[in-house]
Amino acid sequence: MTLLVFIASLIGAMVVGIPVAFALIVTGVVLMTYMGMFNTQIIAQNMLIGADTFTLLAIPFFILAGELMNAGGLSRRIIDFAITFVGHIRGGLGLVAIIAAVIMASISGSAAADSAALAAILIPMMARAGYNVPRSAGLIAAGGVIAPVIPPSMAFIIFGVAANVSISQLFMAGIVPGLLMGISLVITWLIVAGKDNVATLPRAPWSERRAAIGRAVWALGMPIIILGGIRMGVVTPTEAAVIAAFYALFVGMVVYRELRIADLPGVLISAARTTAAIMFLVCAALVSAWLITAANIPGELARWIAPLIENPRLLMLVIMVLILVVGTALDLTPTILILTPVLMPIVKQAGIDPVYFGVMFVMNCCIGLLTPPVGVVLNVVSGVGRVPLGKVIRGVWPFILAQLAVILLLVAFPGIVIVPARWFH
Repeated sequence: MTLLVFIASLIGAMVVGIPVAFALIVTGVVLMTYMGMFNTQIIAQNMLIGADTFTLLAIPFFILAGELMNAGGLSRRIIDFAITFVGHIRGGLGLVAIIAAVIMASISGSAAADSAALAAILIPMMARAGYNVPRSAGLIAAGGVIAPVIPPSMAFIIFGVAANVSISQLFMAGIVPGLLMGISLVITWLIVAGKDNVATLPRAPWSERRAAIGRAVWALGMPIIILGGIRMGVVTPTEAAVIAAFYALFVGMVVYRELRIADLPGVLISAARTTAAIMFLVCAALVSAWLITAANIPGELARWIAPLIENPRLLMLVIMVLILVVGTALDLTPTILILTPVLMPIVKQAGIDPVYFGVMFVMNCCIGLLTPPVGVVLNVVSGVGRVPLGKVIRGVWPFILAQLAVILLLVAFPGIVIVPARWFH
């Protein structure tokens, strides 16, 4: 009955238009009242505890690094680098979008920011070259959601804090699945767009390619510094986030000289707004998480799905479907914060590797960024690329199916995630 009270109060609060963060607090109040333990100090203490975590300091710095990357010209140079190598291939601009998305994912970790940068530059180019614009916009949106999977990832930081799982291990475990998502997009793009009659760019001579590498080398160096530092144990994810922010600032202002001092207030305000929204969600979710544990909701849910606990793969498949359904209605961060405290005890009871589960959880949430009615990344690409939202939705479906195929592959063969993760870490 407690589980039904939790679900009904949460859904009811969101249906009447209460923002997700406040809906989580309302849900906590309803649960406390139902359990006869209402106390405002519980709300205040858990919200304070939610913010008072050193690991969460990585979030504002990675967000700032992404903002500085886009404002300082790093994104454009990465796209130019990809164009010189694959722009001459039929369908090459689509491959450029995928390659650039993977590289940018290893720098910013923000699906919305990466998608916006790619859409602003590539959609006009693809339209002029004769590409199907809705399909191109769908590809860019699907490429953008690789960002929360390839480290550094704010989604992994939030999941790691909520589930008490090593963020460094999550980062290393996300590398192979993120690359598989990119490969699946390449295969799908070549199938659906390979026969289109589009203009191709002239093959760039090696002198131009070397020049493009020289221009992009500072941008390409950032993921090496971040992942290399974490892999060798030199820095923690939080320290890596600070280094990434200062590196992006230095490159944008001193090396590329596209970031001016006058631009900094706007960049800082944008990063602060995004950070405030995410951190308030985290704080509010800790109230519900504490009450979920106190009410033994995971135990109640475990009794419902007890037959599946003996079959971890089937359990994972059912959980993935649940996350996918929830993700269509909620953004990535609230989905993680709401479902993680409920599902983690069941996952541990079934003997599923928590790091593997975290990667699969985040991958599934990313697909929710591409599905209506919320579809945050769809809206970003639609707005920045000036493509009607309905057309973007039609264009993205082949790529959603490709990424769902990757998730099914990883459910069937967990070792694809677990083995490389152990080697990298």
